[in-house]
Amino acid sequence: MSPALGDYAGEQLQQAAEKILFGKYEVGKLLGYGAFAKVYHGWDIEAETSVAIKAINKQRIVNGGLAGHVKREISAMRRLRHPNIVRLQEVLANQKKIYFVLEFAKGGELFSKVAKSRFSEDLSRRYFQQLISAIGYCHSRGVYHRDLKPENLLLDEHWNLKVTDFGLSAVTEQAHSDALLHTMCGTPAYVAPEILAKKGYDGAKVDIWSCGIILYVLNAGYLPFNDPNLMVMYRKIYKGEFRVPKWTSPELKRFLLRLLDTNPQTRITVEEIIKDPWFKIGYKDASFSSDHFETKDGDDVGRSGNLKNLNAFDIISFSSGYNLSGLFDEQDSGEMFLSTVSPEEIIERVADAAEEESLTVATRRKWCVKVDGGQYGNFTLTLEVKRLTDELVVVEVRWRECESEPGPEMWKDRLRPQLCNLIYQPDGSVAGK
Repeated sequence: MSPALGDYAGEQLQQAAEKILFGKYEVGKLLGYGAFAKVYHGWDIEAETSVAIKAINKQRIVNGGLAGHVKREISAMRRLRHPNIVRLQEVLANQKKIYFVLEFAKGGELFSKVAKSRFSEDLSRRYFQQLISAIGYCHSRGVYHRDLKPENLLLDEHWNLKVTDFGLSAVTEQAHSDALLHTMCGTPAYVAPEILAKKGYDGAKVDIWSCGIILYVLNAGYLPFNDPNLMVMYRKIYKGEFRVPKWTSPELKRFLLRLLDTNPQTRITVEEIIKDPWFKIGYKDASFSSDHFETKDGDDVGRSGNLKNLNAFDIISFSSGYNLSGLFDEQDSGEMFLSTVSPEEIIERVADAAEEESLTVATRRKWCVKVDGGQYGNFTLTLEVKRLTDELVVVEVRWRECESEPGPEMWKDRLRPQLCNLIYQPDGSVAGK
């Protein structure tokens, strides 16, 4: 075979491999793309269902300083299980790309529907009710979207609304000591006036403002604040200068004025929205509860760092095909695995294995052991155990990635083979074999 034919055959094999992602998903046609990611239609081979696959170029994210956006999106979406929020099923990664496997929204963007024609007041209310149900739930889980707009609202096959794209989201832990967020973000026409003031803002109040803009667009078919001159538009937003279309009912007009109140202190809250007479018409869950759409196993991380309960995404997060710990860190590497063995026994087994390999156990505690290179050189390998459930723990192994240090090889080739029977595999197989 000539070199040219060999190169061509290699390219064909690579393309074929990329079409079947990790042996689990068949990658189909391109649905859309941005500066750092492409979204494809995918097929879950085992479940025989459609998915959306968001492929993110890892190097471009790192070079662009946007690793935090990806991490925030994962951090936010792993907390959320709601029928009006696109579900993140799995995150996979290789050396070049990160893949989000998402629920597939067959109906496309809500924006494409409203761009053709404004909605009736009843239809606008229906979608706004679903939006508030989703956003109220997000807030109850400490997640603030911060980039709500029709382009980030999708429709499923039954034409129900699905909120997506949490790349600019924030979580409660990001708030400053004043309990306010300070990052300038959002799409210009949907940004709240307090963000423009750059004095800190309440993430929940900012989302409510954007919801008000969306409701206005659904009812009117155009934006309340719009101008080719960006500074003029910002001035209108800051002053709250907009007109309600003449076909708007008095009840909806009053409601919009409460949503688009430039003062975040007096702007309507989710709890008040639920009780509003215009909003309540036909609403099936007027007594909204943050637990209404919550799965029983969806509790989040407690202050101790241990998960109270383990939801489906957490299981995926710590399974062998998925490890976010070193996605963007160019200096340190490592891996995670699950185990049903007690932390004490794991630490004891690791310490014994290290001593057999003539390594030095520098630190040994109930939940952590640190191993130094001893006669093999200057390196440190740390193993930490965290409890996930009564039955499961996650074990995180970290080392310094350096060609002159034997950390990775020492773990992978010398220590891990001695511990393979500690590693839990959901499919029943034995890790390390």
